[in-house]
Amino acid sequence: MGAKYTLQLQYFSSLLVVSMVFSFVTLSEAHKKVKWGDQSTVPHKMGKEKMTKLHFYFHDVITGKNPVAVQIAQARGTKSSPTMFGAMFMIDDPLTEGPSPRSRLVGRAQGFYGHSGKDELSLTMSMSLVFTGNKKFNGSTISVLSRNPIEHTKRELAIVGGTGYFQFARGYISGKTYRVSGPDAIVEYTCNILHY
Repeated sequence: MGAKYTLQLQYFSSLLVVSMVFSFVTLSEAHKKVKWGDQSTVPHKMGKEKMTKLHFYFHDVITGKNPVAVQIAQARGTKSSPTMFGAMFMIDDPLTEGPSPRSRLVGRAQGFYGHSGKDELSLTMSMSLVFTGNKKFNGSTISVLSRNPIEHTKRELAIVGGTGYFQFARGYISGKTYRVSGPDAIVEYTCNILHY
């Protein structure tokens, strides 16, 4: 019985090795036939493009017991820089319907910004605006990656993408400072979003 068991085990092992070799050969042959990009580039109709306009207020609060913007890094010379050049902040700023912090919450701005102007007070912002205050837009986002010269009366931020209702988004945000109190600010945002 021992010899018969050993013979069956050898037969099974041989069969397993042959199967594995055959699988590798088959996979490598199939891999040679498909070139990079062949399956991902297909004609696709996007549908009709629409524009959505949104208006809300962005609350950037650094001070107090419950800040929504916190400094996470700084450069060697940041403390001596008049523009805070090199300082980096992580944000989870509320977006509200009106300028009051107690106004209805319509979403949050989550991401980070860095003080990128050495001679001018300006930020480079990378954030997702996550909408929660409307059944139609709930859970949808727009992505912003832009320079923000915060001392300018009016400025524009680039919309570079989106998710959910705003898939394939592009456009811009007009920003206008509503109120500044020390390092804290309330900014009025008007979004012009092109999407499908």
